[in-house]
Amino acid sequence: MDALLDEGPVAISVYDSDLNFVLQNAQLRRISGLSDADRRRGLTVSDTMPGPEGGAIRRRQRDVLESGRPRTDQVHEDDHVWAESLFPLVSTAGEPFAVGHVILDVTERVRARERLALINDMSSRIGNELDLVQTADELADAAVPEFADSAQVDLLGSVLDGSELAPGPVAADAVLRRVACQSVGPEAGANHSGNGPCAIPPRILAQGSPVLLREPEPGGGSQMIMPLSARGITLGTVVFARWSRPEPFGEDDLLLAEQVAARAGACLDNARRYLCERAAALALQRSLLPRSESRQAVEVATRYMPASGPHGLGGDWFDVIPLSGARVALVMGDAVGDGLQAAVTMGRLRTAVRTLADLDLEPDELLNRLNDQACRFVSDHGVTGVPSRTDAPDRGVDGGGVAFDTSAAGSTCLYAVYDPISLRCVLASAGHPPPLLAAPGGKPEAVDLPVGPPLGASSLPFEAREIALPEGGTLALYTDGLLDHRDGGAANPERLRSVLARPDLTPEAICDAVVETMTTTAPDDDATLLVARLRTLGPDRLAVWDLHGESREVAGVRALVRRQLVEWGLEHLTFTTELVASELVTNAIRYGSAPVQLRLIRDQSLICEVSDGNSTSPHLRRARTTDEGGRGLLLVAQFTRSWGTRYARRGKTIWAAQSVQENEGDIAQDLSSLMESMPE
Repeated sequence: MDALLDEGPVAISVYDSDLNFVLQNAQLRRISGLSDADRRRGLTVSDTMPGPEGGAIRRRQRDVLESGRPRTDQVHEDDHVWAESLFPLVSTAGEPFAVGHVILDVTERVRARERLALINDMSSRIGNELDLVQTADELADAAVPEFADSAQVDLLGSVLDGSELAPGPVAADAVLRRVACQSVGPEAGANHSGNGPCAIPPRILAQGSPVLLREPEPGGGSQMIMPLSARGITLGTVVFARWSRPEPFGEDDLLLAEQVAARAGACLDNARRYLCERAAALALQRSLLPRSESRQAVEVATRYMPASGPHGLGGDWFDVIPLSGARVALVMGDAVGDGLQAAVTMGRLRTAVRTLADLDLEPDELLNRLNDQACRFVSDHGVTGVPSRTDAPDRGVDGGGVAFDTSAAGSTCLYAVYDPISLRCVLASAGHPPPLLAAPGGKPEAVDLPVGPPLGASSLPFEAREIALPEGGTLALYTDGLLDHRDGGAANPERLRSVLARPDLTPEAICDAVVETMTTTAPDDDATLLVARLRTLGPDRLAVWDLHGESREVAGVRALVRRQLVEWGLEHLTFTTELVASELVTNAIRYGSAPVQLRLIRDQSLICEVSDGNSTSPHLRRARTTDEGGRGLLLVAQFTRSWGTRYARRGKTIWAAQSVQENEGDIAQDLSSLMESMPE
């Protein structure tokens, strides 16, 4: 029994019914410093422990003796924490006749639990946003005053600049910049940050090891300098200091600080990588979006507003594509996803639309082919629904090793072709909201347009709608981010309508007015706006001749072209234009069918068009030595800036465009060189 009492880790004592001391074991003697049990016998705990603490223990003993129920308590004494257990000793008659008192030193256990709670609390307050400065602020705020009297966070200049970082030690002369500082001093609660350089011991950066500094004098304070790193990349340091509390930093505090610094380093690295990815995505998107360049057919202005969410960048895109016959295509789309994923998807869709637009397809046919391409994107990535971030091994992978899906399923697109000669517009939509149309002085209304399913969602054909547009009217294309954004309870489409109704505003002024209404709060989704003021090409810029399709008309065509160029003041283009017109008319008469029509259009370039009723497309080829013909299109391609074919529901049109600034002397020299290069 003596061995059981004396060898155990707990301190045991017994008090009789008068709460006088009866028995103690060796552990209690070591704790109390009273080794003579006989001297304590007959004394109460109040006698051996004067003051409020002894009185409190005696009251707890009395409570156990009178109630007959045991109790446990945690007692804090100086720098120790004790787990106390009091229980009654009961006679055979069931009456309490003494009190057992057991205590155990749980100081280290409690301190460890407190450190763990502090780590969890500090960690939960760090990294709530993907922002470097805010994360640094959160680290400083979380440490003061619970853990330290002050905390300052310094980051490498290369981290703040968004430079590419490599794992490994940092040069000892690397520049650190103060980002956040918190203190319990006279300016407690104020968080200060700046851009000034900070002096940190070189070995902290070079070796990446923490440093614990203590003042030699008691109460002189202490400091801990912790490196902030993630994935082997050093990002900066955090410095914790104590001076207003008696205990300096110890080894346990160093372990705690290392865990908090590891958490903060990971959060800072996430924010840094996000900023780099966002910058790359934004640069990619900006490089793919065209300039809002006005053309003869339309005066264009555009605005792009990033979202306020964690990614801040979506897949909105637009384009203004010149087409043959002085026409122009207005395109607005919204690629699914966000960040770099959306920018990549947007780039693929925009490239596909540009390529298909070069074929001069009708809007519904263009969307049908774009939908086929989107379905191939989906098939290539092995998904059947709207894409999302995933860890599938066959998806694209970003710089941080996170897989993402670049399929276009669920993306939307609106494609509109405006003809400034006929004042007609043909539109088709793949899941995109219809544009708003405002006649001069009229009320803006949404275009009555059948909206098909999003890209990649169905194989059903799209439907186009042809409408007449008023001269001087305004057409506004936008993405759903503009629809979803609300401020003060008023939806932006209504504001857009009210702005479009003002005929005195230019497209640039309309865009500015709409953006001003969104400055109080950023949109939840990125928003894009394209405003086009419709122009017309008057009769003075167009010449049309209907031909009978007879060979003898070719000579007359040259004379018609010559007279028209003189009227337009373009005599220097007479030689090439006669050549182009005669070759195209000859081909239409020889290989096409009636009706045959010749048009000259003076736009930013001089356009020659020949239409016939046959849908067979001509092919450019190099004639053999023995061929009597076959050189006509080669001549057209040589002396014009561009040429091509577009198809109507019946027949085709061959067109060729040449710069109005071209010098006839240079063309004659080029023609001479071309003739010399041809085989005899």
